[in-house]
Amino acid sequence: MKKFAGLLLALCMATIASAQNNNYESSRKVSTRGYAEREVTPDIVYLSISLREYFVDGNNKKKVDIETLEKQLYNAALAIGVKKEDFTIQNVYSYNYDSKKKGNNELLQAKQYRLKISNLNGLNSMMDKVDPKGVQSTSINGYDHSQKRQIEKELKVAAVQDARANAEIIATATGDKVGKVLAINDNSSFGWNDIMPSPRAYSMAKVQMESADAAGGMEQGLDISVRPIKLTCNIDGIFELL
Repeated sequence: MKKFAGLLLALCMATIASAQNNNYESSRKVSTRGYAEREVTPDIVYLSISLREYFVDGNNKKKVDIETLEKQLYNAALAIGVKKEDFTIQNVYSYNYDSKKKGNNELLQAKQYRLKISNLNGLNSMMDKVDPKGVQSTSINGYDHSQKRQIEKELKVAAVQDARANAEIIATATGDKVGKVLAINDNSSFGWNDIMPSPRAYSMAKVQMESADAAGGMEQGLDISVRPIKLTCNIDGIFELL
């Protein structure tokens, strides 16, 4: 008896689903695509910085160790608002100071760090507090925005509204009106990763020395220009025609 009741219930549900599907397929409808875009300037930079030990004036008895350089960078980063959890180590490696010298087996340590920085105006002051001779290179890993989720939400809402407006244009042309939405397909794929910069590495010590030679001692700061990016959103909508 229970098996019969279960079979009957399943049959009823299948019939209802089939009726709903047939009703949807036979209804008069219009399919449109909504579009929204916004230009946004990233307010977060992911910066990669490599530090390495070095000997002062080539004297292998006077070494500036990696711990000293790391402390300088860490304190300078926190001073401009970088959170502790946003200061991470990406890589640790070592290198031979001067492999051309016979019997030189001295290995110097180097570390690569990744910093999430929201105070872009503080970048130069941060780098000014780090020994430039200990900075091997810097590069931008990527950009982000602190209000990313809210921006995406607003773009999706605007795209849905645009899809409905397009449906109303078509309906007006045919003498109809737009009813409820029957289906929505979210095609949005926000290209935050598309704004990755071209890989570029800067030797800070070299840049500062070259700048000093050219400008009579003036120091060159870390030049990071953040350009606006365009985000787009596409939403497909199917609306009932009345």
